[in-house]
Amino acid sequence: MSNNSNNNGEMTQKGREALERFKMESASEMGIDLKQGYNGDLTSREAGSIGGRMVQKMINAYKQQ
Repeated sequence: MSNNSNNNGEMTQKGREALERFKMESASEMGIDLKQGYNGDLTSREAGSIGGRMVQKMINAYKQQ
């Protein structure tokens, strides 16, 4: 049972890393310069646009499957 717990933690970390890469890619496509870590200098509009673009890309990928 301990081994299963380790795998879940590892998958969670991999998922976080993949989501971070996806966020950076989406921001780059929109011309928004994100830094690793805290990005408190972004406007609410910029941050919301990045999240919206990520959702849009996920929906399009789902529709293509």
